[in-house]
Amino acid sequence: MAAGYLDILRARHAARLLTGTLVGRLPNGTANIAIVLFVRAEGGSYTLAGALAAVYGLATAVGQPLLGRAVDLYGQPRVQLPAAVVSALGMAVLAVAGCGFLPLAYAAVAVAGLFTPPLEGGLRALWPSVLGGEDRVHRAYAMDAVAQEVMFTAGPLLVTLLVALWSPAAALLVINAIGVLGALSVVLSEPSRTWRSAPREAHWLGALRSPGLLALLGSFFFVGLALGSITVAGMAYADDHGRESVYGWLMAAFGLGALIGGTVYGARQWTGAPERRLRVIVGLLALGYLPLMLTPGPVAMTVLAAVSGVFLAPAVACSFIVVDRHAPRGTVTEAFSWLVTTFGVGAAVGTAVAGPAVELGGTAWSFAVAGAGGVAALLVLLATGPVLSAPARTAVAVRGSENDRNGAVEPGFSSGHQA
Repeated sequence: MAAGYLDILRARHAARLLTGTLVGRLPNGTANIAIVLFVRAEGGSYTLAGALAAVYGLATAVGQPLLGRAVDLYGQPRVQLPAAVVSALGMAVLAVAGCGFLPLAYAAVAVAGLFTPPLEGGLRALWPSVLGGEDRVHRAYAMDAVAQEVMFTAGPLLVTLLVALWSPAAALLVINAIGVLGALSVVLSEPSRTWRSAPREAHWLGALRSPGLLALLGSFFFVGLALGSITVAGMAYADDHGRESVYGWLMAAFGLGALIGGTVYGARQWTGAPERRLRVIVGLLALGYLPLMLTPGPVAMTVLAAVSGVFLAPAVACSFIVVDRHAPRGTVTEAFSWLVTTFGVGAAVGTAVAGPAVELGGTAWSFAVAGAGGVAALLVLLATGPVLSAPARTAVAVRGSENDRNGAVEPGFSSGHQA
């Protein structure tokens, strides 16, 4: 299992690109907790903190596909690095000016979110040219999904450490400076500098003209909704049991489950249609969320949380392959960015829905939102099966090609043939 991942990391540029992307995404992965801690330190209310975090999230959702399209049109260095700098400057304005003048605070977080660089989609566009082989690209997607779980776990810990050592304002400045350095490391690499998108058909819808991609986005909106609702449901469960530490254990269990699932999934060479496999994985993901409604004692609940997280990283990794198969030629960065946006919007909606669910029916109802989200995600995939089973194109990875980043398919696929 470990040998396969080491093979990926030993490939030229691979470790640098993965590390640079994760570091570059730290500002985005820690923005919510950093904004909340900063606003509270400034004497602002939780309502203001939530509103600023929401504006940041909305602006990020708008900016990711737009910047992704710009990357496809103009290349990575000309978009990623300037966007990272502008985003960091937005957060620096918030850190320096504070919350005394609210229009400026809202504008600062809006700029920071809107210009968050699409490093996530950019990395996935680079993997085929860096790794070449289809099985290695598949494993890299799984490793990418696992690495995200590590980043979203370690990032908040880094923020709280910086707050403890200095201040919330310093945490904002340091995290965003680190993010710029991560983006710089990526865009100075040879694969990023030489990468060019395949020729694309001019169309105002861009990647969204693909019915298969739209079907996938519809499903992952509900996966995001489920995940967002679990954040609120976990807090409510911890309140019911009178211990804040319970929430930390639940979130750690979710993350551990995802790490295990993603690691095991990526270690295996899969055959057959990824669209069919995605339906199975999302079905298992939904099945894992449903028992959370039982809300047993903390120990049993922690076990259920770990089990429910097992299929998240595999679902995300498999979705990357499906995106690559259905994205119209020349739009792969934009397509991956749409997946990020849709997932994030779904998570925000899940957070918003789970709150009233707690008020109306208690903690079990808030976990029911997660279960309903998982089931809805599966139903979308089942209802759109014919669309997803007919990719807009069936590509084959071209070894050594710096430019064919749409060529990644999973083992068992070749042009014109599905196993």
